[in-house]
Amino acid sequence: MISTIKKYFPSISQVQTEQFETMMRLYPEWNAKINVISRKDIDNLEVNHLLHSLAIYKFIRFTDGSRILDFGSGGGLPGLPLAVMMPEVHFHLIDRIGKKMRVAEEIAREAGLTNVSFQHGDIGECHEKFDFVVSRAVMPQPDLLKLSKKNISQVQRNGLPNGLISLKGGELGNELKTIAAKTEVADLSRYFEEPFFDTKKLVYTIC
Repeated sequence: MISTIKKYFPSISQVQTEQFETMMRLYPEWNAKINVISRKDIDNLEVNHLLHSLAIYKFIRFTDGSRILDFGSGGGLPGLPLAVMMPEVHFHLIDRIGKKMRVAEEIAREAGLTNVSFQHGDIGECHEKFDFVVSRAVMPQPDLLKLSKKNISQVQRNGLPNGLISLKGGELGNELKTIAAKTEVADLSRYFEEPFFDTKKLVYTIC
């Protein structure tokens, strides 16, 4: 059922397999009631949404005990798939749209994820500190950085300096020019061979 995820991550456990299969079952069911994924794209859930989220896991495997903030998580992406892959890392999901957060909570509960927490609200209402902030197609990187920088801890415990990791598409030159000196861009086609990833990128900015 999750053949593409297993192709790239063949060593995932039976528990992780079942958690992803729960997501594959529940996201379409919830999406029929609350639009958390484009309805024209829900048939591409595994590749375009779950596997896309896991590009962050390809880029960095957070140290056990790390705390990660998923900014603008919507229905739980990329936070929930990452939480499956890294059960010893805590993911805090925040979004301003309450009904989307409720979907994420229900999917996490059904999947048996215990390393996630949820906050309905604005990033300005989040006062905790995290090792990294992750985000998926929320807003331009400089704006994300400005809003979330206060939430990034100065205590380092990972192989890369703490910062902001975003999943984006398209041409990013103009968007990143003011922060280019502290930003790295990775083409997702280096990780995944599906055509969807040909124009997709991961953007990492040190804070």
